[in-house]
Order: sequence, then structure tokens, then C-alpha cells
Amino acid sequence: MKAKYFVSILFATSLYWMYLLYSPFILTITIAALLAISTSSVVNYFERLFSSKLKAALVSSFLLAILFFAPLGYFLTSLTLQLNNIDVKTFEELTKYISALIRNPPEYLSFAKPYFLEEFKDIDVNSITSKIISLTATIGAFSAGFLKNAFLVIVFYFFAQYNGSTIVDYLKRVIHISANEANQLVKELTTVMSVVFYSIIVNAMLQGILFGVVISFMGYNGLLFGIMYGFASLIPVIGGILMWLPFMIWEFSIGNSQNAIFIALYSIVVISIIADTFIKPLIIKEINHRLLEDDDSRINELVIFFAIIAGLATFGFWGMILGPAITAFFLTILKLFEARTEEYEN
Repeated sequence: MKAKYFVSILFATSLYWMYLLYSPFILTITIAALLAISTSSVVNYFERLFSSKLKAALVSSFLLAILFFAPLGYFLTSLTLQLNNIDVKTFEELTKYISALIRNPPEYLSFAKPYFLEEFKDIDVNSITSKIISLTATIGAFSAGFLKNAFLVIVFYFFAQYNGSTIVDYLKRVIHISANEANQLVKELTTVMSVVFYSIIVNAMLQGILFGVVISFMGYNGLLFGIMYGFASLIPVIGGILMWLPFMIWEFSIGNSQNAIFIALYSIVVISIIADTFIKPLIIKEINHRLLEDDDSRINELVIFFAIIAGLATFGFWGMILGPAITAFFLTILKLFEARTEEYEN
């Protein structure tokens, strides 16, 4: 057997066992690597500021934990505690109110009564209450799992930032493409992921603040529900509805019809239509313009927007990172093929 075949077999075997060993952490490592790519400019700034790669990696990891994961941890922990402390009778009374509202809607909704009755004719209060109780346990388990994964992401993110340049330089030497092509691949993936990351943060903060401020004036926890709305806004189409609809129903159930109608109209018009439909693409465009000075490296903001939506629909929460990364990687590979084709023809 030739030496190169023997080495290839050893490499394939070791790759298989590496996959078995690290398969539970592949998604976590991938997310941490993509986040490291997204924030590489920030880390470079800290490295120049502190003249230390270790300090730069530590500070950037701390900031990521505070900015991205601390709000999620606060939201999940608070939600779990609130759900576990809620009286079951509250669910029962709310469900009964919804059932009564469907059977006897107010005059301005009387035209929809036949449709409501048809859709909810088999509604079972006890069944809904038991499902809500089981859901609280599911949310609690999910919260614990998410916080564990968040901690691992921060750990892997730190090592990616601290050793990232060494790993990238090594991969450039190993893969069979030219140095220029490798640099182009790294550059375009880095810039696109930076646009995606900062766009997500800014958009979630904008919509969360818009909702949280209004809710706080109604006596609710504006910080908690603002964070909830910010992350819910990442879910395409129904994200906002998942937040404002329960508030509207609750306000109706306690007799605050004006508050209920205001929450619905404000959420639909100001947040869903103005902020999400019109301002969000502008945010992506502005960040795209500021971060990508080279027009050839710039990706259309609508492509990034739909890549985020596709990623969320396919991969869930982390799809907002994976979707644009996959899209950017694919488009960059197409550019490399185009360049090689032009070079071959000439």
C-alpha cells in the first residue's frame, strides 16, 4: 500500500472518531465560531487597546455574555419562576373568559361569531389548563438546557477569539486554494456575519424598547417583556403576535378594553408594520454600508433579511446565525468559481 493511501485512511478514521467524540458540541462550536467571526473587528480593537490577545478575548467574551446571553438568561429564568408560581385557577378563569368571549363576542366582532364557533366548538377548558401546566415544565427544562448551552458557547467563543488567527492561518495552509481565494473567503464571511450580528442586536433592541416602554406604563415589567418581545421579533410573521396577543386577551379579561385595543393597534402599526417591515431593512442596509466599504463584498440587504428568516424557519433560534453564514459562504464560493472561470477563459 502506498504511503499516501495509508495516510488518507488514517485521516478518514481519525476524522470519524473526532466526529463521534465532538458530535454533541458541533452546533455549539459552530455558533461560537460564527459569533467570533461576527465580532472579530471588536476583538481587534480591544487587542490594539490592551496590547494583549488574552485580555481582548476575555473582554469580548464578557461583553457577549452581557449583551446577548444575560437578557436571554434573565428572560428564561423570570418566565420559569413566574409560570411555576402562577395559580392554576388563573389559567382556568382566563380560559373560561376566552370561551365565553368566543360564544358571545362584543358587537363590533359579532360578524365573526359563526367562524369563532366553528373553529372553537370543541374547546375543552380542562384540557387547555393541563396543557399549559405541562408547558411550564417544558419551558423550565428548556431554560436549564439553554443556559448550559449558552455557557458552552461563551467558553468556545473565548477560545475561538484567543486562538482564531492561528486556526485560520493553519487552515489557509491546509486547504487546496490560493492565498488570495482563502483571504477573500474569510473576508466576505467575516463582513457578512458582522452585518448580520449587529443588525439582529439593533433590531431586537429597537422592537424590545418600543414594546417594553409602552407595557411599563400599563404596570407590567417593561424590562422582562421588552426582552421577550425583542427575541420574539426574530421569529418571522408570528413573533410579535406571540407577545401582544396574550396581553390583549388579558386586558380584555380584566375589563380594560381600551388598553387591549391600544396594545393590538400599537403592536401591529408601530412595531410590526413601521419598525419591522420598513425600518428593519433600512437598519440592515445602513450597517451593511458602514461595515462593507467595498461594493464587491457587499450583499444585498434583502438577501441577508431572507437568509435570517430562512435560517430561523429551518434551524430554529440559532438559524439567525446559521442562515446568513450558509448563504454568504455559498455566494463567496460562486464568486471564486466565477473568477476561476474568467481566468481559464483568458
